[in-house]
Formats: sequence, structure tokens, C-alpha cells
Amino acid sequence: MKPESLIQHGREALKDESQALLAAADRLDQNFARAVEFMRASQGKVVVSGLGKSGHVGRKIAATLASTGTAAFFLHPSEALHGDLGMLQPADVLLVIAFGGETRETLEVAKFAQRRRIPVIALTGRLQSSLAKISDVIIDGSVSREACPLNLAPTSSTTVAMALGDALAIALMHARGFEEKDFARFHPDGSLGRQLSLVQDHMRTDLAPLAPDDSFDKVVAVITAQNYGIAGVFDSQHELIGAITDGDLRRALKTAREKVFSMNALALMTQKPKTISPERLALDAVRVMEDCRITSLFVADDQHKVLGLIRMHDLLAAKIV
Repeated sequence: MKPESLIQHGREALKDESQALLAAADRLDQNFARAVEFMRASQGKVVVSGLGKSGHVGRKIAATLASTGTAAFFLHPSEALHGDLGMLQPADVLLVIAFGGETRETLEVAKFAQRRRIPVIALTGRLQSSLAKISDVIIDGSVSREACPLNLAPTSSTTVAMALGDALAIALMHARGFEEKDFARFHPDGSLGRQLSLVQDHMRTDLAPLAPDDSFDKVVAVITAQNYGIAGVFDSQHELIGAITDGDLRRALKTAREKVFSMNALALMTQKPKTISPERLALDAVRVMEDCRITSLFVADDQHKVLGLIRMHDLLAAKIV
């Protein structure tokens, strides 16, 4: 078969699946909203179950829910019937994935949940199936045909099921007000974790404060000893009123050469230095520093108490940028 023919078959499969996704989007109704509300209101976990290809899809959905703030795990229906049904508790919600809705093992898990008055959400392509009839909510995962040329291998149907799982997770994120800082807590490692790390994860806390009347010699000694290139100036109430950088010292030596050695911290400092909350993303600190053309930010809480210092140098070393 020529490469052009193979490419065309691939394009047709992608187009078939994209059309199935668009049709699924158009079919979303109040059942979808009810499913989201069941999950949001649950005091337990979302237990996802499915067999075969639906099981693979279910594992991915459970992982997506867990990583976006919804406690969830995958329960293999065969394992459930051989001792793991105890993992399904009264406060949970059961999401069952079965395109045909007649798989014996998944039906038994759904019946067990029904007996214990655990809400059952069915994601199925057969709205009159046995699974649909015993479920509290039915999400329509039907497709007009599979992308498989024989219309047999689960292709469009599994794509739609996975996308509907993503849709549930995204809707739940909106319902819970799930933000970037929340996402960061569930992804502490790897490149994604680094990008979503918080300011407080990178700030320096061993700061030596300067007083307004500290001498030029004291200013130089503090900035040199810390090797941060910056020092904060604090008033008698421990409020940050200014900052002095090594650049400030160089400029003072150039413009006020005759009197610079008699200048105190108050005369040398830049007033109202930029600050950032410890709970902001480290990437936000990078943006602020780039916009203001500075290389350091003091970290302060809601009461304006300085907690530390975050530097571009440290963020580069941590591969945040």
C-alpha cells in the first residue's frame, strides 16, 4: 500500500473520531450536570470501574480526576468480585464505563453499589442497556460507528468515553474553583511540578535586615556577606520601607562620589520595593521580575510581613525558566 493511502486512512480515522466527539458534545444534557454534582457533593471518593478497553479508559479518567482535585481510584470489576468490593464505601460515587452496558462483571459491581445506595453513574453507548436501567445518571457515550473499518474495534467509542471523563474532570475543576496553585500541590515533581511550584518553595529566608540609619560600611558588609545582591531596609516596626542592591551602590559611587561614604541606608535605598505572596506561582515571580526589569523580589504575607527573598538566579537554577 502506498504511503499516500496510509496517510489518508489515518486522516479518515481522525476525522471520524473528531466527528464523534462533536456529536457527544452536542448531546450533553442535565444528566452530565447531575453527574458532576454527585461527584462534587460526595464525601468519599469517585470509584471508576470498567473492563477491557473500558478499563483502560477508566484508569485514565481516575488518574485525571485525582490530579485535578477529585479523590478517585480505579476498581477492576473482576478483582472487585473476588474480594475488593469492600473498597467501595457508602460515601463514594461509582462511575461505570461500559459501551454495551451488558458486561457481567461491571453490572455486578453496579448492583452492589445500588444495594448500598451508592450513586451509580453509567457512561455507556447503549441507553437502554441493563447498566443504564440500574444507574442513577446516564451519560450518553454512543457513536454512530467506530473508526475501525470493520466497525468492530473500540476506537471512536473509547475516544468519546475518555473525552467525557475529561469533561467531567474539567467541569468539577470549575465547580470547585480549582486553581493553578491547587494543581501545583498534586504535581510536585518533574518539569510540570517545577513550572507549578510556588514562590515559598524557592525563597531565601536567611535575610539580614538593615536599619535606615545603618552606615555605608554596614550596607556593604550585609550585601557582601549574604551574596544576594540585595538587602532590605526595615523601620522600627519591622516594616519593609526600601531595598538596596549592589547596583544602587555602584550608582551612588558614580553620582555621589564625594559624600557616598557618609550616606546611610535611608539615603541609599530605593523606596517601596516590589513584593510577592509566598502562595503565588514561581512563574508569576519570573513575570514580575521580567516586567519590572529586576532580579529579586521580597516575599511578604497578607499582613505585609516579609518572609524571605526570591531571586531570578535561583529560579533559573531550579529550571523554572
